[in-house]
Amino acid sequence: MSWLDALILGIVQGLAEYLPISSSGHLEIFRDILGLQLSGEDALEFDITLHVATVLSTIVILWKEFVPLCRSFFTFKRDANFYYVLKILLSCIPIAIVGLCFKDFVESFFGGNLTTVGICLLVTASLLTFAYFFRNPAREAGYNIKGIDTRHRFKAHDITWADAFIIGCAQAVAVLPGLSRSGSTIATGLLLGDRRDKIAQFSFFMVIIPILGEALLDIKDMIGGEGSGQAIGFLPLAVGFLAAFLVGCLACRWMIELVKRGGLIWFALYCLAVGVLCIVW
Repeated sequence: MSWLDALILGIVQGLAEYLPISSSGHLEIFRDILGLQLSGEDALEFDITLHVATVLSTIVILWKEFVPLCRSFFTFKRDANFYYVLKILLSCIPIAIVGLCFKDFVESFFGGNLTTVGICLLVTASLLTFAYFFRNPAREAGYNIKGIDTRHRFKAHDITWADAFIIGCAQAVAVLPGLSRSGSTIATGLLLGDRRDKIAQFSFFMVIIPILGEALLDIKDMIGGEGSGQAIGFLPLAVGFLAAFLVGCLACRWMIELVKRGGLIWFALYCLAVGVLCIVW
């Protein structure tokens, strides 16, 4: 892999991680376009590096919200921020089970299978479309169905414990390339009736722990001699990391505004078109 290949993939990751179009699926597509032949473990290792970069961009963009969460959680302050972090931890349980028990099964999907990517993109398009037409606009806006203002009933973090777990299940399923993580979690939250601004922020925060956890395990394997990153090299990893971080900072803020405006239906059309092209290709 050259540094230019890594730059292109880093830009793709920075955009696709936040936009509901599947970062892992688009990395598979562009690896195929660039003619890159990576083993499943090498592809997964490179993807994790790029995902860590976008996680850091999340922390940078949402720094004002991130710091109070850490302060409340690590000081055991029993306020809304403390319980919000607990909900994030609850949402991570499904993907932790998938990662620990089905790691080999998940890795088998990272190998240039564009048919799988195309099918999953069609699923993403269907989910975004369903969430757009069957969401609960009244609750998102803070009103009940009779038009009575109920915004005073919603606190800063109005995602319930059950919502957090269900959204976490959506994140666990979205490990498949082509099934958008942000699209799946945000669409699930909208279907549950959560407010658009809150579910977007929750979706971006809930991926931090799984990605960093997977990165630590990957580093442990490399130190122990079990990693296989020799096929990639340090320079491509560094270039890809930097590109994903910078582009991710821009895409994170853009995506939050898009979710607030309810513009996800356009990404459903995009996923539909690209999914069909992948299957035909």
